[in-house]
Amino acid sequence: MRYDLIIRNGICVLPWGETQTDIGVRDGRIAALGVETYAEAAETIDATGLHVLPGLIDAHVHLRDPGDAAIESIPTGTRAAILGGITTVFDMPNTSPAITDAGTLHWKQEYAARESYTDFGFYVGATRANTASLGEYEGWDGVCAVKVFAGSSTGDLMIEDDAGIEAVMRSGRRRIAFHSEDEYRLQERRSLFTTGMPYDTHRIWRDEECAFLGTRRIMALARKTGRSAHILHVSTEEELGYLGGFRDLATVEVLVNHLTQVAPDCYERLGGLAVMNPPIRDRRHYEASWAAVRDGTVDTVSSDHAPHPLGAKQREWPGCPAGLTGVQTIVPVMLDHVNAGRLSLSRVVDLMAAGPARVYNMVGKGRIAAGNDADFTLVDMQARRTISNDRIVTPCGWTPFDGMQVTGWPIATILRGTTVMRDDTVLGGPSGRLAKFAW
Repeated sequence: MRYDLIIRNGICVLPWGETQTDIGVRDGRIAALGVETYAEAAETIDATGLHVLPGLIDAHVHLRDPGDAAIESIPTGTRAAILGGITTVFDMPNTSPAITDAGTLHWKQEYAARESYTDFGFYVGATRANTASLGEYEGWDGVCAVKVFAGSSTGDLMIEDDAGIEAVMRSGRRRIAFHSEDEYRLQERRSLFTTGMPYDTHRIWRDEECAFLGTRRIMALARKTGRSAHILHVSTEEELGYLGGFRDLATVEVLVNHLTQVAPDCYERLGGLAVMNPPIRDRRHYEASWAAVRDGTVDTVSSDHAPHPLGAKQREWPGCPAGLTGVQTIVPVMLDHVNAGRLSLSRVVDLMAAGPARVYNMVGKGRIAAGNDADFTLVDMQARRTISNDRIVTPCGWTPFDGMQVTGWPIATILRGTTVMRDDTVLGGPSGRLAKFAW
């Protein structure tokens, strides 16, 4: 038996549990589980002491491309991803210009296929002008979903009214991803808050009712139209309880920040580096998020990587833009949660590999199984590291987890059978491809 790559002696996290087995790779795909000792390969990796996970997916990033490469770009953001153990990212459409029409879709397909270090999916943004075309656009190569900003966006990307959202839901048939804060409540209450108020004011303005109202409206329309919805960055106990009644239509994303940081402490320590949408909330919602992870309500965990220059984040509230870095740090932070006993490593794989593959109907990703792409994240669950700004390769150069000590670290990232990161070092140039989706 001859393979291109054999991974030996690792503890593999398979769909049915953890087991020590050897993996054989041929032509970029998993060819065998349980490789004979006499089998040969062009490359052999000794994974003794390591866990072999299916390639992990960050299904919610903002790589700002097209936009300002001094903040982030597809090459810099996906390089950060592979350093963090991520093999596939899904990029949001609120760029400059936004990804909303045939021209920008073609550009993104070509550019990402050439410049991405990871495999790459991207959202097409819903607008009033392109609603009739969304059923076509959602089938384009590399498109993971339509994204609707029902609140907290700019220009024509925002569709905040019921009629507009319903029209989007009736154009096409794949699951739609939603930012579900209620724009009407945001604007009604905006005058109550003034420049220079504490950063913690952010969560008071964008309060629980703002999020819950948005989610209730969206799920009422999902029920009316029969269109499936993926509610992004769910952040409140109220939403998580409510969405349990819509499992036939709704899937749920929670962010690593809402599982890791707690208000008001985070605002006192980090100032503008804690400001994101929806906001980081108090311990009641933190505990509810973990309960939802444990009971299966949550389908995916993502980073919502959304970089801004450090100087901009240090402005007074509300002048500091909302958004945090995270694609390079989500894996070690989640591994640390495993070591703290908050969830199992198998559940991390479900939330960051099998879950995204299931929600978005990915082809060939999400689990270690014969015939799937040979994407792997090799982790050392005993490695102790400190997350620090000087490790961050995103141009803005900061992380809200600076100084956090973690146990568990990505040691190697393997993309379709090729090792693209080993021991915190990127190997080679961009080799990503557009992810494939069934629909």
